[in-house]
Amino acid sequence: MSPDDPSSSSDEQDAMAAEWAAALAESKSPEVASEVQQPAEQVSPASFSSFAPTTTNAAGNDINMILDIPVQLTVELGRTRIPIKNILQLAQGSVVELDALAGEPMDVLVNGYLIAQGEVVVVNDKFGIRLTDIVTPSERMRRLSKL
Repeated sequence: MSPDDPSSSSDEQDAMAAEWAAALAESKSPEVASEVQQPAEQVSPASFSSFAPTTTNAAGNDINMILDIPVQLTVELGRTRIPIKNILQLAQGSVVELDALAGEPMDVLVNGYLIAQGEVVVVNDKFGIRLTDIVTPSERMRRLSKL
């Protein structure tokens, strides 16, 4: 048989069709069908225990989980807006005027939110801030509504 012989191609197709027919007949046989069809299992709903906190100490445990998370603390002395040409003219010894007045309380921000105000102090040759006023949550809301 040569590859150009049309009868060899037909014989191969017939053989393949016979194999498929045998495989399909085998899958429909009773012993295979009984293996495939298994009796349905009993299904019952799952039961879970209550996830509601049962003690008043649970809230305390929740806050303990976040106490070690670092946050960005910023003390803002003041701000100003100046044109870029003035920034390019800055040199050592230049003075930039801020909008805050001398002796005015400095803002203490945590992750960008005002939480307190205080005054600048020097401790062991390092700058620090002494908190003079803690902003209450209601005061924070009032300040946000002004923006």
